[in-house]
Amino acid sequence: MATFNASKSSLEHSTIPRRTFLHALGGLGVSGTLGEFLKRSAYGKSDYTIAGYGPLQPVADQTTGLKLLQLPEGFRYLSFGWNGDVMADGGLTPGVHDGMGIIGEQDGVITMCRNHELKAKSGPFGTDAIRYDPEAGGGCSLLTFDANDGSWLEAKPALAGTVKNCAGGTTPWGTWLTCEESVLGPGGVDGDERFDFQRDHGWIFEVTADGAASPVPLKAMGRFVHEAVAVDPVNGFVYETEDRGTAGFYRFKPNEPGKLAAGGQLEMLKVPGVGDLRRGVKVGQQFDVDWVAIEDVERAHSPKGSGGDNPAGDELGVFMQGKMQGGATFARLEGCWWGNDLVYIVSTSGGEKDLGQVWQYDPRNNRLKLIFESPDSSVVDSPDNICVSPRGGLVLCEDGDVIPQHLRGMTQDGRIFPFAANNVVLHGEHNNIRGDFRGGEWAGANFSKDGQWLFANIQDPGITFAITGPWGNELL
Repeated sequence: MATFNASKSSLEHSTIPRRTFLHALGGLGVSGTLGEFLKRSAYGKSDYTIAGYGPLQPVADQTTGLKLLQLPEGFRYLSFGWNGDVMADGGLTPGVHDGMGIIGEQDGVITMCRNHELKAKSGPFGTDAIRYDPEAGGGCSLLTFDANDGSWLEAKPALAGTVKNCAGGTTPWGTWLTCEESVLGPGGVDGDERFDFQRDHGWIFEVTADGAASPVPLKAMGRFVHEAVAVDPVNGFVYETEDRGTAGFYRFKPNEPGKLAAGGQLEMLKVPGVGDLRRGVKVGQQFDVDWVAIEDVERAHSPKGSGGDNPAGDELGVFMQGKMQGGATFARLEGCWWGNDLVYIVSTSGGEKDLGQVWQYDPRNNRLKLIFESPDSSVVDSPDNICVSPRGGLVLCEDGDVIPQHLRGMTQDGRIFPFAANNVVLHGEHNNIRGDFRGGEWAGANFSKDGQWLFANIQDPGITFAITGPWGNELL
């Protein structure tokens, strides 16, 4: 995920696409089928899309009155926890909102944990008790929402002093696993920037709903460019994604299910006979898989990938151990979510058009399946975070170049529809934030247990939303 360090009190910004060009339209470039609806016509976008809940239209935020989102008729929303808002402890809300999940609910009051994908510190956040590295600016905040009357209650720091808290995932035992998308350490260099971190990064941390957990990295789960996790509620296995152009898909087998600090074994997925899954896979194609053990889980860089011409290192220490044993290569694995007794995995830049794939891993049968590949940016533009509704449908968070960026709904058989569009254009109405942010990525989508509320973030400028409406049972 793309990040920047934003001011907590004011923000001047213009949206600039990160790729050098948009993919040209025309031709799907996807082979294979997923049911009859995937039979291609000359152009064929309609074979992948359905109307969903209907056309999108600007809707006023019930908190600010600003028309921040476009939604189908009948849906409404409330914004909260903007970059720069005052939290319960008196501190200001950090920016760069990313992954988010619900980790507690009591008497209709929902507690969720939200990531902030920051690197360098740009102001005080949290206390020493929750801070891992005093020179790092990332972390997590806890949000509470009263679903009884549909109102936001408060926000407070939960973890601080981490780096690029990108996504993560909830656990069956009611905690949030937040993942660092960086292996920087003391004196680390990223591009033209040098960081004075005091500790190594690239870890997963566990955050509790009361915010009382100590900031101790779960090192047995690996040190690499983490993105998201999903936990099997039956055996406690944790599935982990890696956000790099050459990425692995991992699982962590804990020594004691539910007690990740007790250690375990990290493994990387292998598809016998198929080393690269970034392109050339047909939608609907399935693979039986194996898993290979990672011996040195704390190795940040491969032996040949650090020093010399690459002083920052190659970030491939864990990946190359798996690759040398036949582990499979994916393209930028980001979203990961447990639902429908399956693990859903998003490759943001996978596929023939580099516009994204959605994979499904069946842990009971140890089988991997490609269930969707974007044929065109107007269908899905680089999906990132993913979540599964209690009703079984999926939500994809776009992180691409097309303006506006969307939340896309996806049926279990792979059909796509628009659900929400980023409509954020600000002229200083809130926290003196100014700019056209309609190209800002969506992140952190997740549903309340009863499926009536969808929570999501727009990373830039940093806003959290609670959305509700006439869901029905056939889509989301």
